[in-house]
Amino acid sequence: MSSGTESDVSPDVWDGEIEREIGHDEYDPIGTLGLIAIYFVIIALLWIFMYFVEFLGRGPTVV
Repeated sequence: MSSGTESDVSPDVWDGEIEREIGHDEYDPIGTLGLIAIYFVIIALLWIFMYFVEFLGRGPTVV
C-alpha cells in the first residue's frame, strides 16, 4: 500500500522546469481583454434592462 505522494511519475507530467520564458514585451493578454470586454457588455445590457424596468415602467418587464 502506497500513499498518493509516493506514486510513479509518468514522463508526461510537468517536472517544474520552465520551458521558455517570455519577456514583458512578448506577453499579449488577448484572452483577458476579451473577458473584460464581455463582462462590460453584460453589465451594460443589465444596466439598460434595469433602466427600463425601474424608471420608465413601460418596456421589458420581469415576469
